[in-house]
Amino acid sequence: MGKTARTSVSGERPVPASRVPRYLEVASVLRQRIKDGSWSVGDKISTLEELEKEIGVARVTVRQAIELLQNEGILKAFQGRGTFVTRAIVDDRWLQLATDWESLIAPIKNNVLQVIEQRPSGPPVRMDDDGEHAESYVYIRSVQSRGQESYGFARVHIAKHIHDRAPQLFSSRAALAVIAGMKGLKLSRAHQTFVVRGADVEAARYLNVPLNAPTAEARCVVEDEDGVLIYVGEITYRGDCVRLNVELLSADRAQDR
Repeated sequence: MGKTARTSVSGERPVPASRVPRYLEVASVLRQRIKDGSWSVGDKISTLEELEKEIGVARVTVRQAIELLQNEGILKAFQGRGTFVTRAIVDDRWLQLATDWESLIAPIKNNVLQVIEQRPSGPPVRMDDDGEHAESYVYIRSVQSRGQESYGFARVHIAKHIHDRAPQLFSSRAALAVIAGMKGLKLSRAHQTFVVRGADVEAARYLNVPLNAPTAEARCVVEDEDGVLIYVGEITYRGDCVRLNVELLSADRAQDR
């Protein structure tokens, strides 16, 4: 039988069972309460006993979640007085999960790249609708950063003849941004898909997030005018910096209805 949701003795919807550590789930619940205004800066939050009953988890789990938020500077516990909100949660999801080429390139073109590994490689895995393989590839594992904060863990295959055109740039900048700026390079297709999952050990290490923290994993393929795969990348983004915005109905189209 599959796992069932943990029950709650209050009207609060119970935290569902998952592979994510329970204290991270509870921390997410508390963050959301602060974000939606249930608790403002300076407010005293519910006690450990109250949260234990409301959310339906063990008290030690609630304590771990509060300690995590204290480390983030969001909460502060005062002995004998309780735990208080010390900082508002700002939604800084600056990285748009792109639905077009321009919005994919714009936020990453000036970001810093830290190469972990770079070596000659065999061809990347092809999906059914991917183009043909190039003769050879260069494989690069890297961490992409904005300022001092790591936001993406990338594993990419770049066709060697493309990499050879700007090897230094590929060692210091996001590969897609380099490809987008190449003069005379004609592209026929660029496609990106997303999967939401928890951070594995490697992603957690390089992105400085807890194991199983929410991430968005993108698989991006770029083909040249001959249908050759010149770029195949798998990039894991921190869940707290990405957002997906799709215009379903514009104002102009709404007026036409």
